[in-house]
Amino acid sequence: MLAAYACHPSESRGRLYPEDESTFRSCFQRDRDRIIHASAFRRLKHKTQVFIEHEGDYFRTRLTHSIEVAQVARTIAGVLGLNEELTEAVALAHDLGHTPFGHTGEEALDALMAPYGGFDHNAQALKIVTSLERHYAEWDGLNLTWETLEGIAKHNGPVTGKLPFALSEYSARHDLELGTYASAEAQVAALADDIAYNNHDLHDGLRAELFSTDELAELPLVGPCFARVDELYPGLNYYRRRHEALRRFFGVLVEDVIAVAQRRLDDLAPTSVSDIRGAGRAMVQFSPEVWSQLKVIRAFLFTRMYRAPAVVEMRVQVTQVVNELFPLFMTQTDLLPKQWRKDVEDAEDETALARIVADYIAGMTDRFALQEHERLIGGVAADSYVIERG
Repeated sequence: MLAAYACHPSESRGRLYPEDESTFRSCFQRDRDRIIHASAFRRLKHKTQVFIEHEGDYFRTRLTHSIEVAQVARTIAGVLGLNEELTEAVALAHDLGHTPFGHTGEEALDALMAPYGGFDHNAQALKIVTSLERHYAEWDGLNLTWETLEGIAKHNGPVTGKLPFALSEYSARHDLELGTYASAEAQVAALADDIAYNNHDLHDGLRAELFSTDELAELPLVGPCFARVDELYPGLNYYRRRHEALRRFFGVLVEDVIAVAQRRLDDLAPTSVSDIRGAGRAMVQFSPEVWSQLKVIRAFLFTRMYRAPAVVEMRVQVTQVVNELFPLFMTQTDLLPKQWRKDVEDAEDETALARIVADYIAGMTDRFALQEHERLIGGVAADSYVIERG
């Protein structure tokens, strides 16, 4: 049973290229399935979340992170009466545009692309699902519904000011109304992302021994969770204790977002998804109290994990990989795979060529970027595993 303010499949604005409807799946279910089967989604398996993907089987990658985000998003969407399939589709697609090496790779590519319009991973995700996935006979991209594309483009809020070129190019031919808020489903996906990484970065940092459980027990929100576990299970072993505490922390964040969303929805009393888009503020947020405490946790992670000495050293090394691959492909386009050369031939100017090269590098996995750098230039030793979240 969907709420009146949810995105109803029967009321979808449709796809850029019209298609016959499925006899057994809604349009949003088809979007989700197309994302899961996309090449870019599979490549997330070998892309950095916080740790370079080959450094340990237990650390999150962009793929496992996206799956966790989708799980949280579906839970919240179900409670709020939203469309779970649309929420899941946006959650699964939200990181498709990430470069190798996490935000470090993005920063390097953005700097290299500064003369050509810059680089933004959210905009790149939209470009992937609208043009770079080339498997269908009748169109480039996945031909997703307007609602899913809207969610990918602006799940973090309205996009104003100077638009990233990928968003600007697509919206010029298929208006995604970038200046308004997205559906509640997309807003849920955005907050699910925050919940997932705030929780699992603590878990991965503990496993990497970058900080201790005693230090976490001093943090707001997390500390009371450890205290509750100690009260219920005195003497519990280290691994079970931290798991029990962090799953309670996870629950605190989810319950806070649901409570805030329910209050805001009650206050607004929306009767359609248009009311959500035109509300002038997000319906799905953390409470001010939880957000202020989360900022303390984020500051802790930034100092102890994302900017630890080993991280700073690795940032330099992987930035070098991107900085050396980009000019190499710009000057020696014959090094690009055969399927990219037609695009190179059609490039009208240096900006068009740079965007092709950026698309190619952005699509690389961590291991492939390191392998190509080793093969073409001479490798950078990946002797440290933490990159950063940024």
